[in-house]
Amino acid sequence: MREYDIAIIGLGPAGSILASLLSDTFSVIAIDKKSDSPASFHKPCGGLLSPDAQKEIALLGLNLPKDILVDPQIFSVRTLDLDSGLCRSYQRMYLNMDRHRFDLWLASLIPPGVTVETGCEVTELRRTGEKYVLTYKKERQSIAVGASFVVGADGANSLLYRFLYPNGKDRRYVSIQQWFTDRNPQPFYSCVFDSENTDCYSWAVSKNGKFIFGGAYPYRNSRKRFEKQKEKLQKSGFSFGEPEKTEACLVRRPNSLRHFRFGKDYAFLIGEAAGLVSPSSLEGISSAVKSARILAEILNSGCKNPNRRYGLAVFGLRVKLWLKLLKCPFIFNRFLRKWVMKSGLKSLKGKNLTL
Repeated sequence: MREYDIAIIGLGPAGSILASLLSDTFSVIAIDKKSDSPASFHKPCGGLLSPDAQKEIALLGLNLPKDILVDPQIFSVRTLDLDSGLCRSYQRMYLNMDRHRFDLWLASLIPPGVTVETGCEVTELRRTGEKYVLTYKKERQSIAVGASFVVGADGANSLLYRFLYPNGKDRRYVSIQQWFTDRNPQPFYSCVFDSENTDCYSWAVSKNGKFIFGGAYPYRNSRKRFEKQKEKLQKSGFSFGEPEKTEACLVRRPNSLRHFRFGKDYAFLIGEAAGLVSPSSLEGISSAVKSARILAEILNSGCKNPNRRYGLAVFGLRVKLWLKLLKCPFIFNRFLRKWVMKSGLKSLKGKNLTL
């Protein structure tokens, strides 16, 4: 069994940034189920890079390659409230991108000294003495490796999270997303609220001649809710047609400070695995990059109690996300949302184009 100093599970933005920033004095293995194969797992995501995420990328001195960006670049979000029938447009400075290409680009920045295993899934995790032992499948073969430190960057269904906190409870949704040929009269980005089918929200966005519709739904009857919402949106003018592909995964949505967990016993959680997701927008790339950068600095410093240092260092990030809970009632409570939208507060005053 080969042994490493650090094992990273997951190569989304959090895992890739961490693997890129760790000192070359560490021996590191990073394991991810994604690959550059067309049949690879694609995370269901609207693929819009928020200003906070843009800032975190800029702090690393990185510039986005042009082949990650897609057409069109849209600078407003049309918010549709199916409960009240109201529709408003709000200015947003997101970058429209291909999320899968973005993830692969970040993974390509990992130094050659890091052992990267893609298209592999960690199936078992245990602790033996002061070491962690991970077992992963690669082309039907089971491989075991040891590590002194292990990092969970594997999202809402994190294996490491479940290992460390077997009784942990948090809010999880099923994110479902479908791709269609775009038949709508003009490209757009829309945010949809529909309390009949979800207490979260859904999104619709145009990308390179494709139309993506997705949302986050309560676990029970999630696919039925998704299809029912599509039927309602067709009556509102959305054009879907036959889906070209369907993607789904779990997503986390914290609603209290106890839903943020950062690890223990030389095991660490970063990004969505730690619960670092905005409860109002589900945006998580900015927090993924920031938590990875913080953990890399702490591990590179060689401090004696890295778990405690990491917990203290991400306190401000945890509070920032918790404060976003304060605006959730104005977004997700149907009566408060109706009042805000009807007032026109912060909405664009020009013509609201219809589908």
